[in-house]
Amino acid sequence: MKNKKLNLVHLLGIACVLMAICSCKSVEKTRGQRLPNIIIINMDDLGYGDIGAYGSTTISTPNMDRLAHGGIRFTNGYATSSTCTPSRYGLLTGVYPWRNSDAKILAGNAALLIDSSQQTLPKMLQNAGYQTGIIGKWHLGLGDGDVEWNKTIRLGPNQVGFKESFIMAATQDRVPTVYIKNGDVVGLDKNDPIEVNYKQNYEGQPTGLKNPELLKMKWFHGHNQSIINGISRIGFMRGGEKARWVDEDMSDIFLTQAQSFVLAHKSSPFFLYYAMQQPHVPRTPHPRYIGKTTMGPRGDVIAEADDAIGALIKTLEDEDLLENTLIIFTSDNGPVVNDGYSDESVERLGNHRPSGPLRGGKYSLYEAGFRVPFICYWKGKIDPKVSDAIVCQIDLLASLARLTGQNAENTDSQDFLKTFMGKHDQGRDELILEATSRTILRAGDWVMIPPYPGLAVNKNVNIELGNSTVYQLYNLKKDLGEQHNLAELEPKKLNEMKARYEKLRNAP
Repeated sequence: MKNKKLNLVHLLGIACVLMAICSCKSVEKTRGQRLPNIIIINMDDLGYGDIGAYGSTTISTPNMDRLAHGGIRFTNGYATSSTCTPSRYGLLTGVYPWRNSDAKILAGNAALLIDSSQQTLPKMLQNAGYQTGIIGKWHLGLGDGDVEWNKTIRLGPNQVGFKESFIMAATQDRVPTVYIKNGDVVGLDKNDPIEVNYKQNYEGQPTGLKNPELLKMKWFHGHNQSIINGISRIGFMRGGEKARWVDEDMSDIFLTQAQSFVLAHKSSPFFLYYAMQQPHVPRTPHPRYIGKTTMGPRGDVIAEADDAIGALIKTLEDEDLLENTLIIFTSDNGPVVNDGYSDESVERLGNHRPSGPLRGGKYSLYEAGFRVPFICYWKGKIDPKVSDAIVCQIDLLASLARLTGQNAENTDSQDFLKTFMGKHDQGRDELILEATSRTILRAGDWVMIPPYPGLAVNKNVNIELGNSTVYQLYNLKKDLGEQHNLAELEPKKLNEMKARYEKLRNAP
């Protein structure tokens, strides 16, 4: 009888353990289903006024507008910097780029900017069980500064949290002009090794400066070195003929890779960083998009990008993933029109204002340098809304950490998940913004720009840089275009802003 009781107790114990295991598995499954897929679409040089939802009447952007009208459209959404490398550094690390002296526009053969031991957005999401991938523009350095392009590159996106990567090393106007998949150059012929140099040309290699007759797109300033695909670039390159990209196919190539990533990981939560190359120079729309707008190549590549976004959304719809996917749409910095090539971008601009009502643009300390389209869309979870809250790409790390039950420590990132989800209207009280190692303060309705030496206007791109010999103080609520410097009229406010700026700049 005693043995029977023991056996019964033993059996009950086993049953309880089995029930607990099943329960845990059920919880894990439920939790897995609740974790949304996350896609960040980061445009390249897209301005605040470049899409319909932000006021453009000259370029049709129905798919970008669909995200804006179906989600939260932020009117005070910021990149951390008015140039690409530091902006992307801030987005992926949650750290102000001005804290890293190397966070500047990088050459195509620069070393990896992000420390492989550093916390990053993809690392955090990988810890939460996400499949992580980057498709498109990287521009955060590769290797240790002496890249061997003909072997697997051991330091890159795969070492800072991305399980899968299909990238260009830097920008479309810089060498090397090849795609890199998980550290390996795609389509490389080992008998035709790639060589890259940013100081001197290789013997016998034509350049835009000396061989203009070989160009299908004329350079305007700076972009006059190695000629690849009829376009002269920044930097020198030879070899790798079979691996070189065709510029006009780039949008389709990146889209196909993005769709493939979604299809491969549709059964598990995924994070896709879709870093599109448009409308950065050289603007090379596929032939089917030439003439799609009245604005020449710059307008045409924006239309091309819009269609690619629409195709990606359709893939999500076809796979019943759209209602469980958070899409964040933004740009790495403000717009520039003529940025190195004679592509009629100025002549055909017409009444279009890439910066919208804002002053400045790419490279600038003024609002158009940093304030960019910023949209959060999640069908069925986020109600459509326009928000004036001050939000920044730097805060995506902490906010998405909260969403996925993770921690974001030792960063400048702040948790504004409720704001990104439209449940709250509170944004940042203050924000330090950077432009080529110069910083300013945005606090409440005010902007303070310290004095900086240098040219007032970058004549190559015809953009006001914001440099001045005096302090500049603007009330953006009353003067969005930053036309009235109130530094002398509001000394008390200026001193308050100075003190806040110094405190933030000197904070660890």
